[in-house]
Amino acid sequence: MSKTYNRKDRFYTQAKESGYRSRASYKLKEIQDKLKIINAGNRVLDLGCFPGGWLQIAAELVGESGLVVGIDRVSTEALPNPNIKIILGDLYDASARDEILNISPERFDIVLSDMSPSLTGIKDSDDSRSAELLQLASGFAREVLKQNGTFVAKIFPGHDCDLFVKEERKKWGTFQTLSLKSTRGSSIEKYIVGRGM
Repeated sequence: MSKTYNRKDRFYTQAKESGYRSRASYKLKEIQDKLKIINAGNRVLDLGCFPGGWLQIAAELVGESGLVVGIDRVSTEALPNPNIKIILGDLYDASARDEILNISPERFDIVLSDMSPSLTGIKDSDDSRSAELLQLASGFAREVLKQNGTFVAKIFPGHDCDLFVKEERKKWGTFQTLSLKSTRGSSIEKYIVGRGM
């Protein structure tokens, strides 16, 4: 029997109490605790940044000397941190990709992707669209990352996504898949982490 969906679980409550915009903040915190992927002074790109929970955590970790750039098709309310830049745009759009490069001509240390398609409930269709987004995120990450940079992305296991992961393993110096305690109990999502091209 699947676990009951509970939007207001303990991570939701903690996020509200801590001033984070979403419970997803704790996913990036957990990844950081496990792998230490973000350091002070880093340049971080957050693909699919709405509502801003990952932006907040990344900005804390990079500090004043770092930069965090976020992009999403959904308007994300500005944050007070001067080291956060938010773009309203679609990664499929060349002009949006150019805007990212204009903000940060220097390559990024980390590219994060918490993107997911609007799910229809039709398994094969959702899997295909998820894999397409992953291909987009990975392709752009490889264009803008430093040679020893890190790519982190959310995946939903399924035929097309599993094929993507199999191919993605070949592209990185080190590659791993993580299941997070901060993921909702009802979710099948996992995260992949690729380091060093």
